[in-house]
Amino acid sequence: MQIKWLNGAPRAPLDDFFVPELCEPEALLSLVLLAELLVLVLVLAEPMLHGFDWVRLALTSLFVQWCVLLSAAVLCRLRPWLARLRPAVAGPLCCLIVVVLTLGCTWVTEYFELGGPPSPEARLYLRHALISLIMSALLLRYFYLQSQWRRQQQAELQARIESLQARIRPHFLFNSLNSIASLVVSDPFKAEQAVLDLADLFRASLAKPGALVTWKDELGLARRYLAIEHYRFGNRLQVEWNVDGVPAQVMIPHLTLQPLLENALIHGVAPRVEGGLVEIDARYDEGWFELRVDNPCQDGIAPATRGTQQALGNISARLTALFGSDASLSVERRNGRHVTCLRYPC
Repeated sequence: MQIKWLNGAPRAPLDDFFVPELCEPEALLSLVLLAELLVLVLVLAEPMLHGFDWVRLALTSLFVQWCVLLSAAVLCRLRPWLARLRPAVAGPLCCLIVVVLTLGCTWVTEYFELGGPPSPEARLYLRHALISLIMSALLLRYFYLQSQWRRQQQAELQARIESLQARIRPHFLFNSLNSIASLVVSDPFKAEQAVLDLADLFRASLAKPGALVTWKDELGLARRYLAIEHYRFGNRLQVEWNVDGVPAQVMIPHLTLQPLLENALIHGVAPRVEGGLVEIDARYDEGWFELRVDNPCQDGIAPATRGTQQALGNISARLTALFGSDASLSVERRNGRHVTCLRYPC
């Protein structure tokens, strides 16, 4: 999944152009249905002296659908070029294209109906031009408002994600500094190495301010964090990685694995004199990514603290913001182990 954020550039990229991709099946179906509604309104607006005129409905429908589909095909073809224009220019130009195509379809229809060059009838051409202008202007206005609403949603989502990440980073920094402080007196050399590891870790963390990073980068960040904690825990900390089956380019929310490992160490390894084993299992299967962090715990003792709840709450909120209701974060305890599992579609 890729999200393109509004960056204030004077020219909108193709994906941000307010006119959607009209060649897509869903867009074509919507246009066909709207065209049929317009046909029904036009036919019902005419006086019916001898009942409903089904022939008139069929012929009008054929003409309108011809105009609509031809206009959709031309706008779809010209969309990359129109996207480089300002909306104030691209909108009227789209309306002009639709009007010209409608007048052309009117001329062709008259030609085949009369069997030769049609006589210029200003009222018919003016009527068709006004109808096509009004309908295309209304539809383009709807597309523009939809585009603005979508951009506002994306901006709000980006602000929300950045706020959640801002809560995680100080929490992560303070815990890492506490780990280093415990080494300053006992082993200054390891403390120095831990500071260097922390510098590398934060350099990697701050180098990618976006909401999503690759699994390779997130894994490297987590390994740097565990290298710092190894200075504090020594042989008490054992880690087992089962992540070889995940492609390196799978996308994951930034700073997701590290908070889970931090909770596992604080509540699963630190309270135990003998330490414990932390297992990290990750897999990617048919477009779904699943990550599990397994650490020891004592049954009957609730490990939940304010910091744990905040970290898990932030991760859950970011997953929901990025991947919708399909994403999930679950926590369970069984057989003396505490298992945190997250799953979302890629």
